[in-house]
Amino acid sequence: MEQPSKSSPSPPASRHPAGPVIPHSPTTLQRLGGNALALSLRALAATLRTTVDDRSGFLEKPPVGQAIYCVWHNRLALCLHMYFTYPKPRTTSRGLAAMVSASRDGAFLSTVLEAFQVQPIRGSTSRRGRQALLELARWAQRGYDLAITPDGPRGPRYQVQPGIISLAQVTRLPILPCSYTLHPKIRLDTWDGFQVPLPFARFEMKAAPAIRVPREAREADRERLRVELEQALMSISQD
Repeated sequence: MEQPSKSSPSPPASRHPAGPVIPHSPTTLQRLGGNALALSLRALAATLRTTVDDRSGFLEKPPVGQAIYCVWHNRLALCLHMYFTYPKPRTTSRGLAAMVSASRDGAFLSTVLEAFQVQPIRGSTSRRGRQALLELARWAQRGYDLAITPDGPRGPRYQVQPGIISLAQVTRLPILPCSYTLHPKIRLDTWDGFQVPLPFARFEMKAAPAIRVPREAREADRERLRVELEQALMSISQD
């Protein structure tokens, strides 16, 4: 997820004369790899020793309404397991739509999302961001939860980009900051310090209080709420 088949290799992301970016399509190899990774993640998740720290109050009493779920980019590995384990059984939403980059890496990730029956929406802060936010808003109108990694796909790490605040203002959906702690784990040498779970790890799912963006919010209000969201995510993301 980022800040929602062809058998031949996809061409580079391109731009029509009118301007819109065409997302990379997944290759056959990427589809096979994405399905294999989804199976591996499900198998690994079954071994985790799971606890829940829900500080939000949003998920205490089912059923709950739609929300925009956000999680840091370095915690993508178990974000779908987290959603389907805890929020999804308590919500009336019809499904989940998630933003994922329009890049080649995003094409691969979209196949993983589809294996979990999640609708990928292709875009990011650097490519097709405006179109992707509009598509996410349409999926919200259809009754879907939404998901974004607010510091993805290129960072800076742990810095919330403003797109999620705009999305919440348009859709009127609450933003639910989500994260987890994981021990033991492998931390990759990537821009985000991506966390790779190990079998039988201790896995604590966390949720901070929901943040709502008023329809009439002005630029200063949106910036204040962006900082509030960033601080809320950091409070539940001990590394």
